[in-house]
Amino acid sequence: MDTAYLIETIIKVVVILLIFSALAGIGTYFERKILAFMQRRLGPMYVGPYGLLQVAADGVKLFTKEDIIPTNVVGPVFKLAPVITAATAFMAAAAIPFFPQFTIFGYTVHPIVADLNIGILYILGVMAIGLYGPLLGGMASANKFALLSAARTAAVFISYEVVSGLAILAPIMMVGSLSLIDFNNYQVGGISHWIVWTQPVAFILFWISAFAETGRTPFHLIANDHEIIDGFGTEYSGMRWGLFFIGEYANMFFISFVIPLIFLGGYGDGSLLGALGLIGKVAFFFFFFLWTRAAWPDVRPDQLMWLCWKVLMPLAVINVVITGLVMMF
Repeated sequence: MDTAYLIETIIKVVVILLIFSALAGIGTYFERKILAFMQRRLGPMYVGPYGLLQVAADGVKLFTKEDIIPTNVVGPVFKLAPVITAATAFMAAAAIPFFPQFTIFGYTVHPIVADLNIGILYILGVMAIGLYGPLLGGMASANKFALLSAARTAAVFISYEVVSGLAILAPIMMVGSLSLIDFNNYQVGGISHWIVWTQPVAFILFWISAFAETGRTPFHLIANDHEIIDGFGTEYSGMRWGLFFIGEYANMFFISFVIPLIFLGGYGDGSLLGALGLIGKVAFFFFFFLWTRAAWPDVRPDQLMWLCWKVLMPLAVINVVITGLVMMF
């Protein structure tokens, strides 16, 4: 293996880990501020100017808080579950091109860890494995409410993975590739070439599924902290709880990259303007996650399953069939 390529890959992995771990903390600050603005509150204000140091204070608290392992839990599984959640979130980032390639000091940098020809399949597969984090965490806990949350988590994740997989199938048929870079290149012609115009149903279905995959409102039945307890994380403390938290916010950022790369032209022709445009799209989708939490109530589990199996999945199947017929003729 080329030494320069190996060093570049290691640097990219470290940068992704550092940046998105930090963004998970910063994301909480923006979420609290946005929710406070929409609900006529102040949000974090006392730790640093405008509460900007609240992120650092929360980080110090998590790292220094006592790590409590309750007596009756299944110890090894209980300890492993948060690691699975955080690890799978960052593993999914390996196939995401965060920016167009650029040259520095005569060396061309490709801002993607691995341009897999099955990149989308890899991302969906790794995010599906992320189900085992909350599932094992709830099952290993000595708490019936954590177990109930784990069961609901499995139901939501498995159901909406079907919808997201079927939704993305139609654009894959059009592009003829599973690489996100190929998806970006397919839409290079400008805004009129964006896949969203030819696949609006797939775009909406995938976007809805993204809320379920990340466990965000109105699909927030996974952690169900609105029911006083914290769902599968009820018996966790300190940094083990923090890993669940980091995994959730990292997934939000990564899915906010995937949606515009597939449907909204990605970074376009690779220019600086295209890169800035991608950042703007990512910021919008991340903001929309927060906006929805402030503006939309949670739904009941039976409503969530009804929506998935009786509305979204049939629509996804019909969309795939229509796409196939159009391409055939």
